[in-house]
Amino acid sequence: MATHLNSEEQEQLDLLKHFWKQYGNLITWSLILVLGAFASWNFYQYWQRGQATQAAAMYDEVERVVKSADTAKTDRVFADMKDRFASTAYAQQAGLLVAKQYYSVGNVDAAKAALGWIADKSSDPGYQAIAKLRLAGILMESKAFDDALKQLSGSFPANFDALVADRKGDIFLLQGKKKEAAAEYEKAFKSFEERTEYRRLVEVKLNSLGIDPQSGSMARSGVAASQDAGAVPVTDASAPEGKK
Repeated sequence: MATHLNSEEQEQLDLLKHFWKQYGNLITWSLILVLGAFASWNFYQYWQRGQATQAAAMYDEVERVVKSADTAKTDRVFADMKDRFASTAYAQQAGLLVAKQYYSVGNVDAAKAALGWIADKSSDPGYQAIAKLRLAGILMESKAFDDALKQLSGSFPANFDALVADRKGDIFLLQGKKKEAAAEYEKAFKSFEERTEYRRLVEVKLNSLGIDPQSGSMARSGVAASQDAGAVPVTDASAPEGKK
C-alpha cells in the first residue's frame, strides 16, 4: 500500500515538474510584471503626494511674494513653480494669481504670458477656460479683437458657455457688430441660471441694443435709438479680470 502511495506521489511530482518546465517562466514573469506594476503604482502615488505637498508649499511662497509686489521675485518663484510642478493644480492657481498681479501693476505682456501658459499647458479644462477668458479680456482691451476671439474658439466646459458667449458679445460690440453681439448676449442670457446676478448685467446689455430678452422682441427706446445713431456703449463687463 505504501509503495502504491509513493508511486502516486511520484507521478504527481512528475506532472508538476512537467507543468513547471512548460509554464514556469511564463508564471514567473507574469508575477514579476504584476508585482512590479503594483510597486510602481505605490511609488507613483507616494511621488504624487510628495509633489502635491511641495507644490502647496511653493504656492504659499508665490502668494507671499505676490503680496510683497516684488516683480523680480515673482518672476523667479513662478518660473521655479513651472519648472518643478507644472503638472499640478497649484501651478495653474499660481499662474492665475501671478497674471492678476502683473496686470494690476501694468505689466500686460507678463500677464498675457502667464495666462497663455495655463491655456496651453494646463491639463485641467476649468483652469484652461478661466485663463482663456481672462486672456481674451486683456486682448480685447488692447483692441486685438481677432486674437481675443481665437482664445474663445474651440471647446469649453459646459458651465463656461454663458461666460464665453458674454465675452464674445463684448468683443463684437466693440467691433461695431451689433447683430453678432446681440446673438451672443442672447445665448449668454439663456445659459445663465435665472438667479445668477450676472444674468441681469447681460439683460442690461441686450436692453442697450433694443432687445427685451424676456420676450425676445425688439424694445425700441432712447438707448436703442442711440445705437442706430452709431453710439456703442462699453460696460464694465468688457474689462478683463482685475479691472471690473
